[in-house]
Amino acid sequence: MKIIKIRHPYNPADIPTEEVVLVLGFFDGVHRGHQKVIKTGKAVAEEKGLKLAVMTFTNHPSIVFHKVGASEMQYLTTLPQKEALMEWLGVDYLYEVEFTSTFAHLSPQTFVDQYIVGLHAQVAVSGFDYTYGPREIADVAHLPEYAKGRFEIVTVEKESDEGAKISSSRIRELLGEGNMEEANHLLGYPYTISGLVIHGEARGRLLGYPTANVNFSRYARLPMEGVYVCQLQVGDTWYEAMGSIGHNDTFGEGRQLTMEINILDFHEEIYGETVNVRWLHLIRNQVKFNSAEELIDRLKQDEEETRAYFA
Repeated sequence: MKIIKIRHPYNPADIPTEEVVLVLGFFDGVHRGHQKVIKTGKAVAEEKGLKLAVMTFTNHPSIVFHKVGASEMQYLTTLPQKEALMEWLGVDYLYEVEFTSTFAHLSPQTFVDQYIVGLHAQVAVSGFDYTYGPREIADVAHLPEYAKGRFEIVTVEKESDEGAKISSSRIRELLGEGNMEEANHLLGYPYTISGLVIHGEARGRLLGYPTANVNFSRYARLPMEGVYVCQLQVGDTWYEAMGSIGHNDTFGEGRQLTMEINILDFHEEIYGETVNVRWLHLIRNQVKFNSAEELIDRLKQDEEETRAYFA
């Protein structure tokens, strides 16, 4: 897969000249609904003997339109994660467009001329709710008007689960409830957070449960605070683990939020490693214990539940 980064206005010489099927969307999470759209584009591309291209954005449009602050925006997937998922889905070209204020104010006709026709799309594929400007004049119903017969249009209807649309916002709500089974079901893969293993307070080691302290992106959407069954990837190997997201209130109020992973039957030093953490099942909510001994007793129970989950 070739990644092509675009900042408006782009140089046409930077765009591959071959004709493509172009799939449009932001695709945060690349969940099952998004996968349906991309797989539809893949099927059309194979039928027509064309390359499959996807156009997405490096930041969410809500930031430019002041619907949410940049510091408040949280993503289900980082850009590298999104790239890996796109490659997994068989995308040939991934266009990553910087969603700037200048780009945001393109007229619908200019957007179509430069970012669909200009990317040599013979077919444009999108979800039913895709917009490229104000909804009342730039939704999929208006696209034929701007296309002027220069490319085919394929619109993919919503993907539902138990009667409700699969959406990034719905998955965020499930993460906020700690409902990893349902969130992972809608994603189509285990929810994963990446980060660098850094030195912490080493308190877990003193308790008999040494942990990898994972420094996560402030833009990552974390599951609800709690203790979870997890898997942690170091290099190419996935290890069974239990993970904690919380403030360690047992040892004092007002502490920094941390993500700490205890890897079962693992005794290596992994400081400085970039790891991936899959979140599989909520064991319990975070609790402030009365003593370290009380916490250790509960951690033993958490470990038993984790081992039982994998067994």
